[in-house]
Amino acid sequence: MNIIRTTDALFEEVFRRIKQRGNVFDEKIWSVVKGIVEDVAVRKDQALFEYTEKFDGCTLNTDTVAVSAEETGQALGRVGNEDLNVLKVAAERIEMFHRKQEIRGGIFSDEEGVKLGQRILPLERVGIYAPGGLASYPSTVIMAAVPAKIAGVRDIVLVTPPSRDGLVNPLVIAAAKLSGVTRIFKIGGAQAIAALAYGTESIPGVEKIVGPGNAYVAAAKKMVYGRVAIDMIAGPSEIVVIADKTAAADHVAADLLAQAEHDEMASAVLLTPDEGLAGEVLSEVNAQMETLCRRSIVELSLEAFGAIVLTRNIEEAVQIANRFAPEHLELMVENPWEILDKIRHAGAVFLGHNTPEVLGDYIAGPNHILPTGGTARFSSPLGVYDFVKRTSVLNFSDEALRRYGFHALRFAEMEGLDAHGKSVAIRLGRKNP
Repeated sequence: MNIIRTTDALFEEVFRRIKQRGNVFDEKIWSVVKGIVEDVAVRKDQALFEYTEKFDGCTLNTDTVAVSAEETGQALGRVGNEDLNVLKVAAERIEMFHRKQEIRGGIFSDEEGVKLGQRILPLERVGIYAPGGLASYPSTVIMAAVPAKIAGVRDIVLVTPPSRDGLVNPLVIAAAKLSGVTRIFKIGGAQAIAALAYGTESIPGVEKIVGPGNAYVAAAKKMVYGRVAIDMIAGPSEIVVIADKTAAADHVAADLLAQAEHDEMASAVLLTPDEGLAGEVLSEVNAQMETLCRRSIVELSLEAFGAIVLTRNIEEAVQIANRFAPEHLELMVENPWEILDKIRHAGAVFLGHNTPEVLGDYIAGPNHILPTGGTARFSSPLGVYDFVKRTSVLNFSDEALRRYGFHALRFAEMEGLDAHGKSVAIRLGRKNP
């Protein structure tokens, strides 16, 4: 991790490398995933179980692929009361926040006898992908399932990679139980996405797939989009911190390291006009990194995609942050609320010295499934609105039809669609458009 100035000749190159790190199309990954998805779509359970054994080292069949009631009970028994209470507090706060997002339909009428409106309907069944591998994430289960439950989704299906002995992390099962998941299946990777999209003998097909995963999962989600809906194509995680002289260097360093430990593609960037703070943060990063369990991952992440950027002032830092459109943005400055209005592009913004991004990961309330890789320019965090669909409602009276029908008829004539025109003309007593 190096200090670089925005005035340095190499700044734009460094900025571009960090920003585009997850956007490179990998033909090898796409080819592998394409084969898996197409195979599962055709051979269903047989292919699904073969890939699970190949990639996860776990032998499953139709009787063991789902987490049973007995397994659920045993898993819950292995979760300590303190951990269970933490999960409950998180679920309660996440539910509290997402209740504010409930969307209501309605019908309105005008004076001419036209009734218009929309119905808000929940999706029937959704699939949640919870990553495994380097770590298990019960927080992701809660973040995805709670808004689906609030939306009214009838069947919330969770898929997550099993361990070699065919078990699912007890904390993941506990989180699922607390947040409204109806079924859990021990499958992961691209094969799990394919199973959710196409359905198999054991896995029900869903209307939408949500949740983050590795590059293979992301490619599979992109591949099945259109057959099912997806939340987003999640790339490597990232944080940008804007800090001024009021920030504590050890706090800034700790927040950067917390993001870097996700994986070697994660990005952690500090933007500050304070040269003294920049140097202190770099020293703190190097010192704190020594004791981290995932030090090797952190080192790779910071070497490739970490940076401390010296800006001319806070205004330039804000401009760069908006160009980056980060997943997470911390404003560790004296007056963060004054800066907030200038932030146009970020998945989530954390204001002040007492609001580390980690609170948002677990316990704050807003969703931590966020747009990455600059997609915060046009995408939003996961929420209740992702689990509903809107149906338009239209009703015209005789008077309204007479008033507006001729306009519709003329539109049909302009577009050369005579059958369209006749559909209206016949109601207006005209034999021909």
